Formats: sequence, structure tokens, C-alpha cells
Amino acid sequence: MAAVTAQMVKELREKTGAGMMDCKKALTQTDGDMEAAIDFLREKGLSSAAKKADRIAAEGSVAVEVEGNKAVILEVNAETDFVAKNEAFQQLVSDLAAHILKEQPADVEAALSSTMENGSAVADHISNAVAKIGEKITLRRFEVLEKTDSDAFGAYIHMGGRIGVLTLLEGSTDDAVAKDVAMHIAALNPKYISRDQVSEEEVEHERKVLTEQALNEGKPENIVAKMVEGRLGKFFEEICVLDQQFVKDPDKKVREVVKSAGGELKAFVRYAVGEGIEKREDNFAEEVMNQVKGN
Repeated sequence: MAAVTAQMVKELREKTGAGMMDCKKALTQTDGDMEAAIDFLREKGLSSAAKKADRIAAEGSVAVEVEGNKAVILEVNAETDFVAKNEAFQQLVSDLAAHILKEQPADVEAALSSTMENGSAVADHISNAVAKIGEKITLRRFEVLEKTDSDAFGAYIHMGGRIGVLTLLEGSTDDAVAKDVAMHIAALNPKYISRDQVSEEEVEHERKVLTEQALNEGKPENIVAKMVEGRLGKFFEEICVLDQQFVKDPDKKVREVVKSAGGELKAFVRYAVGEGIEKREDNFAEEVMNQVKGN
């Protein structure tokens, strides 16, 4: 019986896109015969992942998992909204969330190479799901937050996973307020917690734009500076959550709501499915022509 080498496993992975453990098993079963191993994987439905590797996965789901003093928010992408609602896909998202929460890998790369409880690498676990579900699936990003017993997490999922927010309220155990703030962040999409997080460059750039705006409106120079500072306040309200009017009670600022709970908003993470991913617009006629030419 031929010995199965790491190089053989690598080659089979490149040819089929199947998971590492599956490739090793296929080569072992077929005595190291590469062609037979490819057939073995095809028969098991595990070699289809490679064909899907160049597709664009811009749909999917955001999930938040909280366990005691640790919480994770993650985005897992698929190609269609239909698959994102599929029970097997949702189970995969749940499995990945639980695993990341337990292992706390440094980044996506570390997560993909880490080993799940069933002994398979996360990358292989996803490849197996691709083979079963029939679409490209990607673990895109995640973030783990930690708190103490004196703090609170707020988790909010909007539109069945289209948007997810995780907040960390320090010095207060008021889960309801933490969740309300998460809901507010889902709706208004602020970039920062407070003004001191906004870089001087960003403030200066906005000040310059607002100054030009005021001068172009023909306002006298002696009042322009004062006007600009007033308008900068509006700018901060748009991008800093603590300066915003609370969606559930517009008479209050988010800052007041958090303060009344006796806490401080220490962190938030907001993910929207597919944000920043270029969605490919396929030319259907061109696609058909390419297929015809290829036959």
C-alpha cells in the first residue's frame, strides 16, 4: 500500500477543492491512486466545492452568540438569500459561532485552520457544507467581545440576520438598555461611540467643507467660524452614537439613556450582510454564449 504524503493531499485538494481530511481519507481508501481518489470524492459529492470557489458570495447571515462573559458576532456569506434561510446553512453559522466563542482564534485565517470538536478543520467543515448545500460559503469576519459580571451585552438581529449588532455596556448589568442601544445602532448606523474617537483629520476635513459651504452661501466671514462649529455639532450627531437622538425616545440622546442605566457604552460592532462586497452583475446572454462555445 502506497504511503499517503502531505504533497499528495495538497494536490488532491487543489484538484477537487475538498477538505484536507476528506482528501487524506480518499487517498488512503484508494491506495494513493490520484484518479481513483478524485472519483471517490466526486461520488461522495465532496469535490464540487472547487467549482464554486470563484463565485461571489454576497448574501448570507449575521449572527450573535452570547455565553456568559463572552460574545461573538460573525458574518457567514452564501450566494443566494434562499440558501441563507436554509436550515443547514443556519446550523453551520451556529456551529461556527459556538466554535469561535470557545477557541477565540485571532482572525479568520486562524479560525479556518483551527480544529472543531468533531476533529475536522473549520475550512473542511465549511467545504463539506458547500458540497451538501451547493453554494459557495465563506466565513467572512467575526469579532469576540469580553465583559465582567458588572457589565452587559446587547445583542440585536434585524431582518432575520441581514444586520446584526453587539454592544458592550460597562458598569451596568441592564441587558434591556444594552439591547435597545444595539437596536438603535442597527437603525442609524453610526461610525463611532463618541466625538473623541473621531480623528482630527476627519474633523478638519469636515470643517473645511462646511467653511467653503458657508462662504459659498455668501455668509459674512466674521460669522462663518461660529456657523461652522454649529454645523460640526450636526456632523457629530450623524456619526457618533452617544450624540444621536434615541430612536425609541427622540427627546433623549443615547448618552442620557446609557447614563440613566448607570453604565458606559464601551464597544459596539455592527455588521450588515454583504456590505463592501462587489456583487457581480452577470450578463445572462454572454453567459449562455460562453457555454455554447464551450460545448
